[in-house]
Amino acid sequence: MAMKHILILFTDQQRYDTVSALGNPAIQTPNLDALARDSLVYNRCITPSPVCVPARLSLMAGQYPARTGCNNNNADRVYRGEGFYSRLTAAGYTSCCVGKMHNLWDPYGAMGFTQRRSQEELAAPGDEYAAFIRKKYPWVFDIHGMRSEMYYIPQISPYAPDDHPSAWVGDRSVEFIENYSSDKPMFLFSSFIHPHPPYCPPTPWQKLYREDPPAPFVPEEEALSGFSGLIGSRCSLERLQMSRQDILRSKNFYYACVSYVDYQVGRIIQALKDKGMYEDTLILFTSDHGDMMGDYNAIGKRTMVDSSCHVPFILHVPGRAHEEISSPCSLIDVAPTLLHYAGVKTEAGEFDGIDLLGGQEREYVFSQHGCGNAGTYMVTDGKNKLIYHAAGDRYYFFDTCPEERDRYDPENPMCRKLQSLLDSYRLSDRNRSASSTTYEPVSRTHPHYPGRMDQGLFHNAEKAALPEGYQIDL
Repeated sequence: MAMKHILILFTDQQRYDTVSALGNPAIQTPNLDALARDSLVYNRCITPSPVCVPARLSLMAGQYPARTGCNNNNADRVYRGEGFYSRLTAAGYTSCCVGKMHNLWDPYGAMGFTQRRSQEELAAPGDEYAAFIRKKYPWVFDIHGMRSEMYYIPQISPYAPDDHPSAWVGDRSVEFIENYSSDKPMFLFSSFIHPHPPYCPPTPWQKLYREDPPAPFVPEEEALSGFSGLIGSRCSLERLQMSRQDILRSKNFYYACVSYVDYQVGRIIQALKDKGMYEDTLILFTSDHGDMMGDYNAIGKRTMVDSSCHVPFILHVPGRAHEEISSPCSLIDVAPTLLHYAGVKTEAGEFDGIDLLGGQEREYVFSQHGCGNAGTYMVTDGKNKLIYHAAGDRYYFFDTCPEERDRYDPENPMCRKLQSLLDSYRLSDRNRSASSTTYEPVSRTHPHYPGRMDQGLFHNAEKAALPEGYQIDL
């Protein structure tokens, strides 16, 4: 009987339309295109939360943020389960996680894997990639590119391409596959920080895109004004003082980061083929959330418009032919799908997600950012979308993708149907009154989000690198 190997290829902040095979001929992704041609392609995968930490916990738990209690980039949560990674390990899988996991409660813990090769954005003692870089490049302190006032500014990686963070994940993933022995099934989770900012590809990859990329989607001025409360000013191009030229260059470097990840994906899949494992491996490629990339005159995430909450979801299943699937799905579906595929028993009601390979289809998925009076909640059937923005006590309804104009009408039958579903979801939110998930005001003394957010682990080394008489601003 063939082994049921599992490979998850996970990126950070990669919007749906950044794979050529998914409808963007302007981007170069030959390896993801090949994978898509041999896979189930879910065209409407919506993140359970358009920000890293809660999306990743929902992935691990198979539950929406209303149930996990985590809805922002913080350590608040109600969920105390072990997640599905440990369940696969307990079922006999030799498991390995390479790269960013952003599990704030235990950033460098095993998380249920047999082996963990760590690479986190903001390094702490024990970060394997940070130790690798500081030994080889002792003059580099911003190990993933300069954050702070340079967060959204295109940069070139200071490393040789083979030492780039995406290449490091690729190398260690290939190494794990090459060293795998066939007595147990394999579970590998390869998690890339890119294309998350700073947009910092290696040379000469930054020159892949030198013409103007596809223009950002910006509605007519009258319609655009209706998005101001929904998107907010936190990541607006105006507040960040980013021009049209700035956003186009950022988008080109963002694309370059995606292409370099695509190259690593190709290397990992080729390692499976060289090992004779490809035909026995379920492969999932997806991301935690998207990036506005100039749409609606904004950049970043944290909003429910398609640019921010719609992610690629490519599922290669041994024995299944290519198929395009338009019904909505979510990252919460990964846990029940993979556990059922591996033959691991689950309990009724354990997950909010469904087994995507079990013949089930759902009509709606939910997404959430923040909670209570600071929350934004969304329900969609893949086309129609209703959003509730608590700060403005306002509903938004959209029936086009991308969203062009708010068409909320309480008498509209679809609005009424979606509102009933969304209000029920909001009432189920186990963390809806928690004050710690509200935002601190963004400092206006500095023009660029997110203010001072350097690699704090290396502050003393940075200070020591300067001669006497000079003071560094950290």
